[in-house]
Amino acid sequence: MRPERAHYFTMYMLRVFRVLGLGKLFFKTHKQVGVDFLGLHFPNKIGLAAGFDKDARWLPELQMLGFGHIEVGTVTPLAQPGNPKPRLFRLLKDEALINRMGFNNLGVDSMVEYLKNRPKGLIVGGNIGKNKTTPNDLAFLDYQICFKKLYNFVDYFTVNVSSPNTPGLRELQDKEPLMHLLSSLVSTRQLYINEGRSHKPILLKIAPDLTNEQLDEIITIYFHTGIEGIVATNTTIERNNLESSNANEAGGLSGKPVTKRSTEVIHYIHKKSLGKIPLIGVGGIHSVEDAQEKLDAGASLVQLYTGFIYGGPGLLSELGEI
Repeated sequence: MRPERAHYFTMYMLRVFRVLGLGKLFFKTHKQVGVDFLGLHFPNKIGLAAGFDKDARWLPELQMLGFGHIEVGTVTPLAQPGNPKPRLFRLLKDEALINRMGFNNLGVDSMVEYLKNRPKGLIVGGNIGKNKTTPNDLAFLDYQICFKKLYNFVDYFTVNVSSPNTPGLRELQDKEPLMHLLSSLVSTRQLYINEGRSHKPILLKIAPDLTNEQLDEIITIYFHTGIEGIVATNTTIERNNLESSNANEAGGLSGKPVTKRSTEVIHYIHKKSLGKIPLIGVGGIHSVEDAQEKLDAGASLVQLYTGFIYGGPGLLSELGEI
């Protein structure tokens, strides 16, 4: 089965299990070890990274599997189909994926409708981006639209400027545009807080391909803008030491080949900031050891994506006690 078709088939089957009340028979849930992070109480340290549930359609099913938080999106103001298919590739020998999805989603208004019925006890983050046709000098307006429309429906926000699959998006990681973008969101949030709305943490998702000098700029931006944390890391454009025949497909690489680099980025930021930057670790978590390494490097929470694709619900059970 092609990867995208397999994804939707699996999620519809999980919905059947849930509706029939069969989840507990098939999926081993673990003891909940809660953690407080950014003023929120997470049921456990294990979350699902953005890109899996792009429209917030599958939250009850994913909660049934044992995830403590789900990052939905990346969502854009307007619906868009994404890049032409095929755009998702399994690299079986490398336990990796390459995707060039291109922010395919139903748009922020559709996501809001799904989130109105979100399950209780699950932390939901909104991963926001820009439409493909929006020029970079106006990108902050797209992020503002998503931010404002989702504000009452998610628990935190992640600003995605690090996907390699939207032309020019990674240019927003440069200091000047990123400062402008993040500062505009923080200012909007302050207006909402002044109106009596609750405080929603803002995190920045960065690429694993940044140099140490660029990471130093990210650290500076963090302290100057007033955001609350960093998600490290997104997919990589590097293609080192891969064995699969389709390893040269265009797009972002995720899975085991990213494990080491994403942990290095977490460790660098944690050490350089003297532990003052809250971090969510994501990238190549395929085992308890992988997750623990990211926590030891300075992350407070971890997120799965490709490891979940390859390891399934069994991996969640293994990770339950960390």
